[in-house]
Amino acid sequence: MAPLLTLFAAALVVGGAIAVGVGVRALGVREREARVGRLVSVDEGAGRAPLLRSERYAMAGRPDEVRRLRDGRQVPVELKSRSTPRGGPPRSHRIQVWAYCLLLEETTGVAPPFGILRYSDGGEFRLAWDRPARAELLALRAELLEPYDGRATPSVARCTHCPWREVCDVRAV
Repeated sequence: MAPLLTLFAAALVVGGAIAVGVGVRALGVREREARVGRLVSVDEGAGRAPLLRSERYAMAGRPDEVRRLRDGRQVPVELKSRSTPRGGPPRSHRIQVWAYCLLLEETTGVAPPFGILRYSDGGEFRLAWDRPARAELLALRAELLEPYDGRATPSVARCTHCPWREVCDVRAV
């Protein structure tokens, strides 16, 4: 009888631990949804979110996540596999998040208040989608549409590991 009682007690302890784990996870999901909105889509798997497109700006992209805030607005979330940069997000990361903000605005007709940039170590930044952000993004876009002006200064050190090396017309030999 004692071994059966011990087995029953062990089953209760394991079952209780599982219930606590499930409850903690549910609280974590609730906390995240309260902070950054309810998950709408994810850029992975067979049920992938649709590509966001803007005909006006000739842009397309798919954020890693899209979350819906309580007021109905959607915000893009970009996940980075690196740790949080010491000086804050680099310009390229900010531009990427703002591009997703623009695409969500063009797709839904409603501007997101911000985009989220999250790093692998938990560092997270809310990047406001406002006039200065829009101006910086569109200025860069306009610059990219201009003909190349030859500003690059090729060097063996920089060009060796460049992913564009094979197609670049100014690469160092």
